[in-house]
Amino acid sequence: MNLNNHIQPASSPLQLWGGLECTVNRVRDQYFSQMERNGHAERLQDLERFASLGIRAIRYPVLWERTAPDGIDSADWSWSDERLPVLQQLGVTPIVGLVHHGSGPRHTSLMSPDFAEKLAEYAGAVARRYPWVEYWTPVNEPCTTARFSGLNGVWYPHDTSEDGFIRALINQCRAVVLSMRAIRAVNPNAKLVQTDDLSRTYGTPEMAEIANFFNERRWLAWDMLCGKIDPGHALWDYLLENGAGADELLWFKENNCPPDIIGVNYYITSERWLDHRVERYPESHRTHYRGVPHADIECPRVLATPTPGIGPLLQETWDRYGLPVAVTEAHIDANREDQLRWLVEIWNAARKVQQGGADIRAVTVWALLGSFDWNCLVTECKGYYEPGPFDVRGPQPRPTAVANLMRELASGRPLSHPVLQGQGWWRRPGRFLAKPVATRTAVADIAERGAFRSTFPQPILITGATGTLGRAFARICERRNLAYHVLTRQEMDIADPASVEAAIVRFKPWAIINAGGYVRVDDAEGDVDRCMRENAHGPTVLALAAIRHALRFMTFSSDLVFDGTLDRPYVESDKVAPLGVYGRSKADAERRVLDSDPQALVIRTSAFFGPWDEHNFVTQALDALDAGRPFAAAADQVVSPTYVPDLVNTCLDLLIDRECGLWHLTNGAAMSWADLARQACAAAGVDDGRLEERTTDELGLRAARPRNSAMSSERGLLLPSFSDALARYLRDRELLSKRADDVEPAHYAS
Repeated sequence: MNLNNHIQPASSPLQLWGGLECTVNRVRDQYFSQMERNGHAERLQDLERFASLGIRAIRYPVLWERTAPDGIDSADWSWSDERLPVLQQLGVTPIVGLVHHGSGPRHTSLMSPDFAEKLAEYAGAVARRYPWVEYWTPVNEPCTTARFSGLNGVWYPHDTSEDGFIRALINQCRAVVLSMRAIRAVNPNAKLVQTDDLSRTYGTPEMAEIANFFNERRWLAWDMLCGKIDPGHALWDYLLENGAGADELLWFKENNCPPDIIGVNYYITSERWLDHRVERYPESHRTHYRGVPHADIECPRVLATPTPGIGPLLQETWDRYGLPVAVTEAHIDANREDQLRWLVEIWNAARKVQQGGADIRAVTVWALLGSFDWNCLVTECKGYYEPGPFDVRGPQPRPTAVANLMRELASGRPLSHPVLQGQGWWRRPGRFLAKPVATRTAVADIAERGAFRSTFPQPILITGATGTLGRAFARICERRNLAYHVLTRQEMDIADPASVEAAIVRFKPWAIINAGGYVRVDDAEGDVDRCMRENAHGPTVLALAAIRHALRFMTFSSDLVFDGTLDRPYVESDKVAPLGVYGRSKADAERRVLDSDPQALVIRTSAFFGPWDEHNFVTQALDALDAGRPFAAAADQVVSPTYVPDLVNTCLDLLIDRECGLWHLTNGAAMSWADLARQACAAAGVDDGRLEERTTDELGLRAARPRNSAMSSERGLLLPSFSDALARYLRDRELLSKRADDVEPAHYAS
């Protein structure tokens, strides 16, 4: 059986492929390896996880820097020896990559005259090791990598010139040609899958020259490999004026190596708007090129009408080259529902272009294990993580809703997730970072780009209309375009089965979030029946209704289910032993809810702070101390502060992922209430001189508190760090204050 025929010709249905983020980029003398961070370097069982998604092929690394950093004679093949045959056995065709946004081992670089010959030598060795491998990507995104390494100075060797860009590009393209020659000497049937970012640039008439240049430059790598560069090429003079020799350019015409499949990588940042009116845009988006100051911003952030998206770009690629095309990276850094919406839009667009006669082979979901720190172009290790079909922040990779969507696409099953009924952020009114620009250039085919929508989308029902958590869920659901309805007590009494049933029949939700309940910890000591009714009986009634109607259900518990005797943070499996009535009500709810509905999601959290609620501890401490008033805080109770926006966003992701069971969600730090106030003051530049550290006894609290209720998680640390959350809290607080003082209506500009 030849497994490589899994990659079918145009007459076959669109295929689903997968891609593993495997970048080993160099920044000065430091290498950044994605596979060390996502754990795949040590987990063979990931391959079965990948196969479970229904993918027919996978972009898979046998990277030069990892395998033969000191030369081929000392190459270590053990890692790829173990993995490539397993992929073959699982029916997943590997598309082997040799350099992925890298510059090779330390003895070479993208600027080295021998880069191409050295990579070709390595490629030949890989082919001899795995002669059955048919599909290859010797160099990923050569044009993009040349820009980052040779023009923008972001990656090694950090050149910032047109000459550097062209030299890096030519070297990489020569490396592709020579590598495929070496590979085909072993396997004459070897095929080249050549990837690059398929961008498109729009702009004001004043920016037309630069925009047109960028729109020509994006094709350079593919044009070189196809032998299209000669004196008649639009950029021939540009190349010669910036260090390229006519002979080395014409070499590609004589030694052309057209891709067997053109791999198109497409992101929300791929389409750009250039504007000469820099004053209209944030400082972060102002730049200059060839001495022309301008703004450079993603189209969705500024164009009043969305662009047509990837569909016309795929058609343009097919028309230009007449070669098979695949989307080799479909990815967006977004909340879970928008990851789903983006993938479906890409899939629909590719299928439409294929049905129109173009040879479109596949859509590749990127990245299967997520990716780290791409928001800073992998120049630092800041811990920023974007989950993919699997989330690697726990002991084992956890499948997300993207994984289930992939299985539906791969098998042709109807798409099932209710959140697909909404529009992605790139088409919602709140997407703009500057005054929207009306342009005739961009006309969106909304019907084709959409996933599926209903006139009456299924909502999430949210209890606790007047509480901190309920209001936060409403605010963030609105921002994320998740249909929701916040229920007042009059609309649904959670402890009354008939009332709950009536609300479900009326609103027809797909999920229920119980964000309400009894919250007065000290009053609960004298109000036992009401506390138990609202915190234990009510959630149980909701759980029973949820399982009866096949709804997802989420409710909240507390760190006060613990007695505080441990000298470490509590994890999900630790025994509960509440000290007071409130804690007992929450512990009782956990048990009863999960007994009633094993698919329910129970979130333990603690010590809320956030920008929208002026009654939370951090806000009260800052307001008092900034005004010079004394503020008392317990110094003998250790808690784990939790930033409400982070909590709510993560809870919604878990709900969309259909997660269940107990989860601990906090921002990870452990500190006393007094320490929390001090850290907030230090970050905000507020004098904490009037902070009064007290013992719990001195504060005279009626209900007993655990001395240590800090929480960690054995399932996964999903929230950002406390320091990161605190910085964002202060920024959000300042922004809200400014908005309150200076409210301007939004308007469109032509």
